[in-house]
Amino acid sequence: MDVVLSEEVRLAREAGRAVVVLESSVLAQGLPFPENLASARACAAAVRAAGAVPAVVAVVDGRVRCGLASGEVEALARGAPPARKVGARDLAPAVAEGASAGTTVSATCAVAAALGLPVFATGGIGGVHPGGTGDVSEDLQALSRFAGMVVCAGAKSVLDVPRTLEALESLGVLVVGYRTGDFPGFYTRSSGLRLTHRVEDVASAARLLGIHRERLGQRGALLLCVPPPAEVALEEAEVKEALRAAHAEVVRQGVQGQALTPFLLRDLARATSGRTLTANLALLEQNARLAAEVAVAYARPGAGQ
Repeated sequence: MDVVLSEEVRLAREAGRAVVVLESSVLAQGLPFPENLASARACAAAVRAAGAVPAVVAVVDGRVRCGLASGEVEALARGAPPARKVGARDLAPAVAEGASAGTTVSATCAVAAALGLPVFATGGIGGVHPGGTGDVSEDLQALSRFAGMVVCAGAKSVLDVPRTLEALESLGVLVVGYRTGDFPGFYTRSSGLRLTHRVEDVASAARLLGIHRERLGQRGALLLCVPPPAEVALEEAEVKEALRAAHAEVVRQGVQGQALTPFLLRDLARATSGRTLTANLALLEQNARLAAEVAVAYARPGAGQ
């Protein structure tokens, strides 16, 4: 894949230093301004504080980029000019048209895989949407092809979480709880779904990644699932009630396709007086920090033994 690396990311990659890949759809479409810019800066700072290099992936003026300058991050956050939202399948049209775009989990996984960068942090993955519409995120297939670790807070709460977890199993994605035996509910600390595997510390997570990726050569991702911080997590009943109202509004307005998830997230923030937004910002920073700690441990010789 033709990817332009920032000088910092290029040097870190050549030296075998820890790099944490970060998606940009959350910056360009998922969060409102100025919270999105503050979140991007906080995530980058958390990665650096743990000893790794942050590498935001995006399409800028028709070039796939890994590692953005602060001004480019701010431009995406401000939407000046507005950036489209691209999954892995949409990368070629964005490049051909000279567009700028925020990359979803699927597109970011594709870039990370092409560069051999094994650790990626995000908020929540996409998955199976409720109902019988057949709306399934491209993220799931992308995760089945990414031989690395994705640190997340589970699947976004707007999804059919049980079916999403089943789909991950069918696709061969290894789902592991970080200090939890439950699949996190994104805004809530548990979705009520039990996990088969868990790790208790950074060293164990790094070792598991090494075994999964290098010793066994597994094709699919290792999804490391971290509950949102307890101080900002919401109760499941509150989220379910807000979701019912949000889905009714989706039907009323006819929202569909790539606009669906951002619409639902905005409506949830409104219905919870901003508490879902607060949780989202906190879990993004938490996940970036943990991903950096794992990436640093994984970069040490013998981490996968």
